[in-house]
Amino acid sequence: MINNVVGWLRAERQKEQRRGRWARWIGRNWARFSYGYRVEPTWLELNQFDIGIADLPPAFAGLRIAQLTDFHCSRQVTPAYLNEAVHLAQRQNPDLIVLTGDFVHKGYRYVDRVAATLGRLSAPLGVYAVLGNHDFSVRNALGLRRYRHLHRRVARALEAQGIRVLRNETVRIHRDSAMVHLAGVEDLWSRCCDLDQTLAGLCPSVPCIMLAHNPRTAERLQGRRCDLILSGHTHGGQVNWPGLGRPLGRKARRFAAGLYQFSQTQVYVNKGVGFGFRFRFGVRPEVAVMTLQHA
Repeated sequence: MINNVVGWLRAERQKEQRRGRWARWIGRNWARFSYGYRVEPTWLELNQFDIGIADLPPAFAGLRIAQLTDFHCSRQVTPAYLNEAVHLAQRQNPDLIVLTGDFVHKGYRYVDRVAATLGRLSAPLGVYAVLGNHDFSVRNALGLRRYRHLHRRVARALEAQGIRVLRNETVRIHRDSAMVHLAGVEDLWSRCCDLDQTLAGLCPSVPCIMLAHNPRTAERLQGRRCDLILSGHTHGGQVNWPGLGRPLGRKARRFAAGLYQFSQTQVYVNKGVGFGFRFRFGVRPEVAVMTLQHA
């Protein structure tokens, strides 16, 4: 009789422990989902770091570059929120500002709004941009477009706000009597990316910084000089779930988020300001500021 009672008590205790574990698991993940939907998508992060560049002219030592990317302006990613990112970047007093694509999420509706918001950016050496796959209305590597002329509309709207859009071209950035190259290429998925045209005729002894929406552009350099690529595209996966990681494919994980070394090129993958779907966990939106140093 006593043994039966003890056995029953033990069984009940185990049931309570199991129910407690389930309750804690549900509560913990509900809190994570709530935080990921309500808090992190618009909780901007400022990341600052030094980048060593070989042959960097002394005049460019200490040059500050602010990078913003993947705005995805839409009903959910509003100009009011994007304005916070603009103010955060502007407060860092950058010498140069670069924008690396995906200005709108889809369609023409928010083109002028995002351009007007980003038009408030200014820097002594200018504001430069490249287009992303969403600006070309391309959602995958197949290159199929829904809005064939969207990219032209985005480029014109940005140019009208004083933002120079680089489309497979390179400009010279001058400081005192020194210079560096600033290259900008079209998005890989657009099927318009042309590195031969972009880098043709550049002096190999002059440092080159490239704006490329997709970080995998680095895989196509084929030994050509490019000291630093600034990109976005991945959003860092938007989620870095405990125990599961980022929902990115094997190749995309190669350049998920942060600074990478690929052959002789450094690649910085910015996590972006906006989002495709309203959820971020462990991958806060960011404004990045890089200070160039002589390597």
